[in-house]
Amino acid sequence: MYRKILIATDGSAVSQHTACAGVKFAQQMGAEVLALFVAPGYQYPVYVEIIPPSYPSEEEYMEQMRRLGQDYMGKIMRAAEEAGLKHACMTAFSDSAALKIVEVAEQESCDLIFMGSHGRSGWGQLLLGSVTNKVLSHTTKPVLVHRLISEPTAT
Repeated sequence: MYRKILIATDGSAVSQHTACAGVKFAQQMGAEVLALFVAPGYQYPVYVEIIPPSYPSEEEYMEQMRRLGQDYMGKIMRAAEEAGLKHACMTAFSDSAALKIVEVAEQESCDLIFMGSHGRSGWGQLLLGSVTNKVLSHTTKPVLVHRLISEPTAT
């Protein structure tokens, strides 16, 4: 049914729990896994005339975010490898994570986007916004939302 599944992660405990569930789902489908971490774009300091020497350059920032992404996606890659699945990971940069997830899913010919939800509703969802809701409203691809009722325990 699904040949390639994009699993998005932001490194949070909820996201890591969701990613593991995504790998299990991919294993059931016999699908390839593409793990994706979307980092915010580089921001120059505003309202300063001189950039402080301790402020990272754009290249340093990009490299730091790639390393962070590798750390976040490491657990997904290990789980996919243990499951015998073909897998890859990618760090992308955008100030709109939802739109980047949709774009990458299109570019990489993914059949399904697998994401988590904190399960917030009402004002909590309205105030915080939801990357998952934005992905749902901007893609024509199927999105499987793994909803957590309670926060996962630290592992």
